[in-house]
Amino acid sequence: MIVLRVTLVILLLASTARNVEAMDLEVGPVADQRFSLVRHLNMEYDVSKMASQYKTREEWEKRAREIREQILGAAGLLPMPRRCLLNARIFGRIDHGDYTVEKAYFESYPGFYCTGNLYRPKGKGPFPGVLNTHGHWAEGRFVDNESSSIPTRAANLAKQGYVVFSYDMIGFNDSKQVTIPEKHDALGDRRNRLWGISLGGLQTWNSIRAIDFLQSLPDVDPARIAVTGASGGGTQTFLVTAVDDRVTVSAPVCMVSAHMQGGCRCENLPNLRIDTNNVEITATAAPRPLFLVAATGDWTKNTLEIECPAIRSIYKLFGAEDKLACVRFEAGHNYNKNSREAVYTFFAKWLKNSDLTYVKEEAVKLDSKTDLLCFPDGKLPEGSLAPDEITNQLMKESEKQLVENLPKDEDTLARFRKLYEPALRTALAIPSRFAPTVELRGELLLDGITVRKIVIRDSIREAQIPALVFLPQHYAGDGTPLQVALLVHEHGKVAFLSADGRAPGELVKGLIEKGWCVIAVDVFNTGEHTAPEGSPERNFDKDFFDTYNRTDTAERVYDIVLTLKLVRSNAFCAVSGRREPGKVAIAGLGKAGLWCLLAAPFSEVDRLAVDVVGIDVSNDKVLLDDYYVPCLRRAGDFRTAVALTAPTNLLIYNTQGRFDTSWAVAAYSAAASQERLQILQDKPAEKEIAAWLCGNW
Repeated sequence: MIVLRVTLVILLLASTARNVEAMDLEVGPVADQRFSLVRHLNMEYDVSKMASQYKTREEWEKRAREIREQILGAAGLLPMPRRCLLNARIFGRIDHGDYTVEKAYFESYPGFYCTGNLYRPKGKGPFPGVLNTHGHWAEGRFVDNESSSIPTRAANLAKQGYVVFSYDMIGFNDSKQVTIPEKHDALGDRRNRLWGISLGGLQTWNSIRAIDFLQSLPDVDPARIAVTGASGGGTQTFLVTAVDDRVTVSAPVCMVSAHMQGGCRCENLPNLRIDTNNVEITATAAPRPLFLVAATGDWTKNTLEIECPAIRSIYKLFGAEDKLACVRFEAGHNYNKNSREAVYTFFAKWLKNSDLTYVKEEAVKLDSKTDLLCFPDGKLPEGSLAPDEITNQLMKESEKQLVENLPKDEDTLARFRKLYEPALRTALAIPSRFAPTVELRGELLLDGITVRKIVIRDSIREAQIPALVFLPQHYAGDGTPLQVALLVHEHGKVAFLSADGRAPGELVKGLIEKGWCVIAVDVFNTGEHTAPEGSPERNFDKDFFDTYNRTDTAERVYDIVLTLKLVRSNAFCAVSGRREPGKVAIAGLGKAGLWCLLAAPFSEVDRLAVDVVGIDVSNDKVLLDDYYVPCLRRAGDFRTAVALTAPTNLLIYNTQGRFDTSWAVAAYSAAASQERLQILQDKPAEKEIAAWLCGNW
């Protein structure tokens, strides 16, 4: 949605009586919140706004779909990987009279195992199935103390008539195929994040496949699947509930908070909480039954007053307020007996249609860890991936899936768009809503050309971008369409001026001569658009930065898309004097060429010229050093961008024989638009680029 609001602050700063100095073309300081606010896991979110932000069920359902895609993208699950055969093995049955316990494991990926124990009731099924997560207690699924007892919970649920799969978080007990250093912080290096590979992503996939496993059992009712867990297991609970509609009842315990989002790598998937938080993620359960359990001694202490009312506002949109419940106990961080009994009662109501007012826990005999381990001697099944081989396997599978979807014709191009557009959009964190406004900060004449200094704003994100607008010499605000070209350079708008900064450069002149309006912008962290002194650090490898914030490349892509949204809006009339633009073109020079290529699929443009600076983008180091965006490799990187750009008129230049153009050729051939694609090994003159943008090549 585009908010049409214009702020005019007109300052006449120049005259033809003197030479223009370079400083006259500076727009001046901007108050861009992106520099002043770096989001993090202990931020306090005002979730009370959810009630006013989402006023209809349709508005929320649209937002819930976006959140689900964001989680899947963050987990490296866009597009969804192939589901291999589970090859499940269930063995080592222990009979407890009215229930049994078995060892169980299956392949979630080929050669990679999800491990745990299966607790089953005696009697005739089918029974409801329950995924039982364990959180960060050191003993994992075997923890048994006053604050949490996983075996007691699983055994009681089995006695009550549920089939329970109590499974390992990665790195705990039987799950040893990923090397887990101190603090369970594996797979956190930037290259893995580039490929969408993370501890949390693997765990989310294990949870999805665990539902497959439960539903494959003949004694499980596939229409009655619940999931519950505390702490990190609570994070697992609301993540799989958000992305998998097969979860019919959900009970995250001691985790859903507006001021603490989870402190482990497995809870901080890259891109996961950009523009969202755990409360909003949990609300995607609506209208399915949801039970929040909180404690006075941890970060859920305000659940009754803050988090639950916010989520209830969403349930109200569905007329399903009766399906949401919450309780708070006087306790520390826990899944203790009181919490467990509250969950038993909620499950009985919604999974078994029981009218019991309270379900008490029974004392049970617990089996030894040795008796319950799937691999007590540490020996994994033949064909198992060695520790950390999973990352190489996932990278290979990602590339294989991408290549298999190379567009070959109109139908396969449409399929490619459906699969990979959401993947690239979520990797870049392209928002669904923009609210572009413009502030005019001054006007001057430069070589007889009217130049207006503007600040482009987005009132939703409180982002601000300095820019210069060059109007053609025969410009007249007569309401006729105005052709607009957006120019972006890694060094900012100054790169489009003469060497002394006192005249337009050749590219601008070439466009002006053809009657085009030109916008040159300083996208994020370029030109005069840099962080003020004292701004918070933007360290991509510290404090889960990219879980909560866009990287610089993603912010630059956002700025390009925002500027083009402005150009297409009535708000641009304040600058151009014309209500509707005609053709819109983009040119990205230097490293900005690839920023523009990433932005193009999410913008309405007629022509695009991109400098690819002769790089080999198959080299991960290039992307890590200059174009880092989490999950970009998983989304198909620039190959996906160029395929999604077809059939827009596209000039790719400065390939130097190193930039892979095969995807561009294939996509434009599939779109039957080969004539709209031009590829040059060298760098053309700026006058030639101008001719391309104007359609006069």
